[in-house]
Amino acid sequence: MRMVKRRYVLKFPPKSGDKPLSYILVKDYDIRINILKAEVVPGRRGNLLLELQGRQSNITKGIEYLKEHQVECSPLDKTITLEQDKCINCGNCSAVCFAGALTMHPETWELQFDKSKCIVCELCLKACPLNLFEIDFHDDAE
Repeated sequence: MRMVKRRYVLKFPPKSGDKPLSYILVKDYDIRINILKAEVVPGRRGNLLLELQGRQSNITKGIEYLKEHQVECSPLDKTITLEQDKCINCGNCSAVCFAGALTMHPETWELQFDKSKCIVCELCLKACPLNLFEIDFHDDAE
């Protein structure tokens, strides 16, 4: 079986901090975890954007394990697209892109968009003066 990567938004209940949930995903389900974005406040709900890598069957079982422990799991089913041919390379979007998906080429000063780094925070949508970014919704399942 081949390895796949899937992105999920996880919402943790306030009292989930006492369980080693990510450790269980790694140890018991052989899933590699990459935290793309985290908003965690002790005693309150936590939100994580994770990239999970492993066999699809293991990812499915790991997600079921999380749901059994009251963690809401939603596949990230949207991406950002850019109308690059209309871009004026002003750099506004790269200034707000903390994930590093939008950068300015150091020699040509042209905008570069690396979709693999995009965490769909949507800050670029508001920053672009020409409204060249759009959200695309899709089915993340294979």
